[in-house]
Amino acid sequence: MKIQLSDHFTTPRLLRFVFPSIVMMIFTSIYGVVDGLFVSNYVGKTPFAAVNLIMPFLMIMGAVGFMFGTGGSAVVSQSLGEGKPDKANQYFSMMVYVVIGSGILLTIAGLLFLRPIAAAFGATGEMLDNCVVYGRIILCTLTAFMLQNVFQSFLVTAERPQLGLAVTIAAGVTNMALDFVFIAVFQWGIAGAAAATAASQLIGGLIPLIYFLRPNTSRLRLVKTRLDAHILGKTCINGSSELMTNISMSLVNILYNFQLMRYIGEDGVAAYGIIMYVSFIFAAIFIGYSIGSAPVIGYHYGAGNYTELKGLFRKSLFLIALWNAVLTILAVFTAKPLAQIFVGYDADLTALTRRALAMYSVSFLFMGHNIFGSAFFTALGNGVVSAAISFLRTLLFQVAAVLLLPLLLGLDGIWLAIVAAELLALIVTVYFFIRKGNYYHYV
Repeated sequence: MKIQLSDHFTTPRLLRFVFPSIVMMIFTSIYGVVDGLFVSNYVGKTPFAAVNLIMPFLMIMGAVGFMFGTGGSAVVSQSLGEGKPDKANQYFSMMVYVVIGSGILLTIAGLLFLRPIAAAFGATGEMLDNCVVYGRIILCTLTAFMLQNVFQSFLVTAERPQLGLAVTIAAGVTNMALDFVFIAVFQWGIAGAAAATAASQLIGGLIPLIYFLRPNTSRLRLVKTRLDAHILGKTCINGSSELMTNISMSLVNILYNFQLMRYIGEDGVAAYGIIMYVSFIFAAIFIGYSIGSAPVIGYHYGAGNYTELKGLFRKSLFLIALWNAVLTILAVFTAKPLAQIFVGYDADLTALTRRALAMYSVSFLFMGHNIFGSAFFTALGNGVVSAAISFLRTLLFQVAAVLLLPLLLGLDGIWLAIVAAELLALIVTVYFFIRKGNYYHYV
């Protein structure tokens, strides 16, 4: 049975609707992990560290896609809720075209400045060369990667989350298969890993683009449009929290790597890279739920269905609290086997990674509500509150923690910085939930 944005959402119906988005994000994270496994086990520790060192810069370059996807889907879903499908399609089309133009410009800039940026991050010698090789190949498909990020949100708004899941699976299978062929069989090294990822991004970005360019039965289609500065600005403000989240996370990752290079060198960067892979998988559940539920929230808010909005808010808080607890326990108990899978060939690095991951895992107790809180206010059209939560959570609190805690706790302070940041962010999120409840009629 097809589920529409206008439906009444019981908990089972809500789970069925968001399930493709959750699986989509998990699968995206998993094929990123497979990338790291092949590089670590077939190419070596230094190339693996190089990928993790340059990855934050590449993610910053692609973050514009997340901004237009999340911010734009809120604008479009509210237009649909207000009964303005023509406007919704015009806004949707404008955002896709702007992303394509932005992607071309960012690709050129990235290729020009890649080597000095990698050097500024601390890469030298072989690690610097690996950063440049990997980065140049990935940047060639940056526009497709940005489109992939945009369509993850808009396919849900178009009531086609299953298509989004299918595209993600196709991209992921392509990446994993080509990782094996390019790295294990052809022995192309780090260039093979980059080529496999680039191929998957082309699939993830171009298939939805073709779908929306052709006549289809969804709520959305690419049409002729014009630049609307007001809507574009509203979209950017709405999606600024997601842009801030991705940029902040990348900047913080750079800072983590810098601190780890100071304290223990290359091993620390490798261990942190493994933690990030695991964290991406666990956080993917919260991100996927937020992406899947945001158009529903935006639609019912735009339609003035406040009773439905209250139900969605309560159900979301319960589900996320449950997942917080389960994922924290799971992460703690799987720290050792996960470390062995990635770096079992190095006993000292395995022990370091196991201890670091066990401490980092406590952050999952608080992470879910913070991710949902930011997405929730984006869906309601309040980009300022959403951006405030994201800015404090992913940048200010983490920067302060990763700089100060190591002075008190040494190396352990770096691994526990995320725990402190998520806990402080939860206090802020709860404050905004309470403060804005009556205004948006969700309590």
